[in-house]
Amino acid sequence: MQQRTPEPIDAAYLSALRALGRQSGIDHIGVAPASVMQRALTALQTRKLEGLHDTMQFTYRNPVRSTDPTRAVADAQSVLVAARSYVLEAPEVPDGPYAAVARYAWVDHYEPLRFGLQNIVRKLRADGYKAVAFADDNSMVDREAAWLGGLGWFGKNANVLLPGAGSFFVLGSVVTTAPLPVAAEPVADGCGSCQRCIDGCPTVAIVAPGVVDAGRCLAWLLQRPGVFPRQFRIALGNRIYGCDECQTVCPPTVRFERRSRRDENDHIQAWVPLLELLDGDDETLMAHYGRWYLADRNPMWVRRNALVVLANVVRDQGRPADDEVVRVLRHYLDHAEPILRAHAVWAAAEIGRHDMLPTNDTNPLVLDELVAVAERPATASGTS
Repeated sequence: MQQRTPEPIDAAYLSALRALGRQSGIDHIGVAPASVMQRALTALQTRKLEGLHDTMQFTYRNPVRSTDPTRAVADAQSVLVAARSYVLEAPEVPDGPYAAVARYAWVDHYEPLRFGLQNIVRKLRADGYKAVAFADDNSMVDREAAWLGGLGWFGKNANVLLPGAGSFFVLGSVVTTAPLPVAAEPVADGCGSCQRCIDGCPTVAIVAPGVVDAGRCLAWLLQRPGVFPRQFRIALGNRIYGCDECQTVCPPTVRFERRSRRDENDHIQAWVPLLELLDGDDETLMAHYGRWYLADRNPMWVRRNALVVLANVVRDQGRPADDEVVRVLRHYLDHAEPILRAHAVWAAAEIGRHDMLPTNDTNPLVLDELVAVAERPATASGTS
């Protein structure tokens, strides 16, 4: 006997869920069907075959699962997708060697998003439906759900752009057996001929409209373990976590950014003191930065990033490194971890302190860096 498709819930019920979401700090809600996201599945599989995912896992790990809501909730009928703005008033740029944090990570926006989603889940379950929330979870391609749910269109930077609001949003979903009324159709493209994000990417990572080469994307390279690619170190600039460039040049996002909001209780972590970070022990670093994605939960990778950024910041200041910078670099040139010694070699050379470079380190990673810096002319920004 064929199972009867449930009658769609009326719009009033969805309006009540939207109101509940707004009370919980969610800004926008849409509804997508719980069918397989075929477009996203094809894109994930194709880009994985082409190597555009680099070593990234996330939804690339199991595209079939992450594009099929019924894998998350059996008999799912709809996907309620939610967006929470992370536009906040930008703090003043501090003096000294500081690194920049991407806007979505200034505070933990996912915690209040999950709170709002769980309130919706409780309502759906109380009404007799199955419902499971997902936010920053590899089980769901939230951006595709947002597009299918009528929240926005895909920009050329591969972010979802909400009409009149841009892309500064974190996304989450509730997969449910409730037959919520789905969006009539996706939002029409609003980019037109604009390609400021493509032109503005510091590493030319947007290789086609909507297609990002992860192996060139600074946001991913900062998270990826291993040696930070030498050809992208200067382009990294002062970024320690994430990269906003393709969004901060986007006209719809820039217009909405002017309507910032500020919660006085928020501890905004927009800037990171580099010397303090590099002096910190593992426990301290995890306490301060453990909510970031760190490969294998290993703070070594944020130290690696900090060494690259420290060199960029000191070089760009156009003056010799002070005693504290020299002290920290000497410490890392003698560090037990070869990968940190290797990045300290690059950093010391980049600020013109070739006199600090080791002469008896036999580790292949360090030797490779020593050869590379020897082949480059000394920078004019530092003096020995």
